Amino acid sequence: MQTTTRHLIAAAVMGLFATTGFAMTKAEHKAAEDRVKAEYKAEKAQCASLSANAKDVCEKQASGKQKVAKADLEAQYKPSNKASFKAREARADADYEVAKEKCDDLSGNAKDVCVKDAKAAHVKAKEDAKVARAQGEPGETPNEKAAHVAETKKDAAEEKREADYKAAAERCDAMSGDVKDKCIADAKRAFAQ
Repeated sequence: MQTTTRHLIAAAVMGLFATTGFAMTKAEHKAAEDRVKAEYKAEKAQCASLSANAKDVCEKQASGKQKVAKADLEAQYKPSNKASFKAREARADADYEVAKEKCDDLSGNAKDVCVKDAKAAHVKAKEDAKVARAQGEPGETPNEKAAHVAETKKDAAEEKREADYKAAAERCDAMSGDVKDKCIADAKRAFAQ
């Protein structure tokens, strides 16, 4: 009997830890915020020695890293499906901003393709975050939840295909005549447009 009581108490304690997600205390959160700010200032200071687009890329990387760290910190401090989604979204946005900035080193169609590729990667990351959010949301019934997740996955797949098509079609712009027409037709076929 005493062993059973100990097991119940241990299970209750483990359940408590599982539901809190080992959330941070207010003091731990404040210390982590200060660390994020200090790291951002240090990384931004390193960018000062660079010039032109290399400096811009460095600054975007530092800013993006700070935004991701803040979102991750909030997800740790107040764990929730919404906070996890915001952290994924922050990561997608930061990666996109850096990728776009790197495209500035290019020109003409190569730059356009680079931007479209960055956008396609951004759309994929955002849609994956939406699917993860849908999977983490509670549902009225298991069937409702499954239907919601399936619908979110379907919408995500369509958005990803559209972004991939736009990137593929942009590659075709450097071509002309029959070669360009074939390239566009291949892109349409590949991405079911």
